[in-house]
Amino acid sequence: MPRERLVSPELISQEEESFNRTLRPSNMDEYVGQKKVVEKLSIALQAAKQRSESLEHILFYGPPGLGKTTLAYIIANAMGSKITTTSGPALERTGDLMGILTNLGEGDILFIDEIHRLPANIEEFLYPAMEDFRVDFVVDKGMFAKTINVPLKRFTLVGATTRAGSLSAPLRNRFGLFYHLEFYAVDELQKIIHRSAGILGAQLDEGGGREIARRARGTPRIANRLLRRVRDYADVKADGSLNSAIAGDALKLEGVDDHGLDDLDRNFLSTIIRIYNGGPVGVEAIAATLNEEVDTLVDMVEPFLLQQGFVSRTKSGRKANESAYRLLNLPMPGAAPRTLFG
Repeated sequence: MPRERLVSPELISQEEESFNRTLRPSNMDEYVGQKKVVEKLSIALQAAKQRSESLEHILFYGPPGLGKTTLAYIIANAMGSKITTTSGPALERTGDLMGILTNLGEGDILFIDEIHRLPANIEEFLYPAMEDFRVDFVVDKGMFAKTINVPLKRFTLVGATTRAGSLSAPLRNRFGLFYHLEFYAVDELQKIIHRSAGILGAQLDEGGGREIARRARGTPRIANRLLRRVRDYADVKADGSLNSAIAGDALKLEGVDDHGLDDLDRNFLSTIIRIYNGGPVGVEAIAATLNEEVDTLVDMVEPFLLQQGFVSRTKSGRKANESAYRLLNLPMPGAAPRTLFG
């Protein structure tokens, strides 16, 4: 079972999802960051509304926790439509999807998270629904089998994935709009944190907001999670005000350093440097050394370390960069040893 990490971009619990729902912006004006995506999506929304048409099918892709689900809800609000949410792993039988599709109204939104994990039979069942707004449902078996053609209302499928490259070409080609979500800048995360603090009634000043934002790994979900922990710490250890010192102390206690790295991140870097001489080394070897799942390292640890330049991917494996040596206060290979006189 994967360990629970405060800086994990994945949802930790269903309770956290319920909490995040209260913090989600409901329209584009409240949405912070992803300026290019917001601008292009706003134009598509306005054009569809002017023509009284449904939106084309949309695919959001990028690391977890950046707002793909939030944008799906904003689209539904903007179009005045009902949204039905599910996920790739949750759809196991064609009957499950059949029930969802036949209950969609004109212009409704179907949001499928982790769409790259759809079973092959479900994916093939979805093709005519996306393309022709109909499904062919087979009843009975063998010589008594017959196919019933069921028409559907025109709906918009919004898919979300962290692995766009894992989507099959036939599924990918049925989307009309593609939007890539990127990590957020610190000032954007600050705005999100201050908005969330206002909804929660927390006394957060500029310094406290920046201290949380720069440790949030460019991810709003992590920023809101850190805000909750800092608020708890401030209520118990201080007078409830969330300033820079309180935020720093709270996150230090949680094991989150100034760069937003936790023990697993630092162990990942330390393993490459100390055990594999800085690399290159295969991720399977790192996973075996750390006793972690390969997928955990690839999906939950590496993206941020790559984005921050601590590691590089090469054809031969992962390699630690100079910034990783500086972070761990270790000498670079081949660097002249320090002497008493410098």
